[in-house]
Amino acid sequence: QVQLVESGGGLVQAGGSLRLSCAASGTIFSINAMGWYRQAPGKQRELVASITSGVVVDSRAYADTVKGRFTISRDNAKNTVYLQMNSLEPEDTAVYYCNAYGLAMVRSSFNVWGQGTQVTVSS
Repeated sequence: QVQLVESGGGLVQAGGSLRLSCAASGTIFSINAMGWYRQAPGKQRELVASITSGVVVDSRAYADTVKGRFTISRDNAKNTVYLQMNSLEPEDTAVYYCNAYGLAMVRSSFNVWGQGTQVTVSS
């Protein structure tokens, strides 16, 4: 099985920064894409940022609410994705989830989620 382990959440004041990490492990052949989602109390889960494998370089996408403040990056050798969050706002408070999908060993696919990490931004 492919598993994701997240870390880096915490409590920060508005304007501060956090860096989330998500490491994938298991029977991985290739990862097509990894992304970060978040879910705030009383709201649906939303996509924050994603990174998709390309022929030469990876393709990145961001939600409008975090453009210019968040940066997604990936270390392919470690099968790890990061989310650098700067200029955090109280509206960013949520549980952040990592997602990854791709091809596993023995001709199978995977689509898995991390356990979630809490990010709380105080005013």
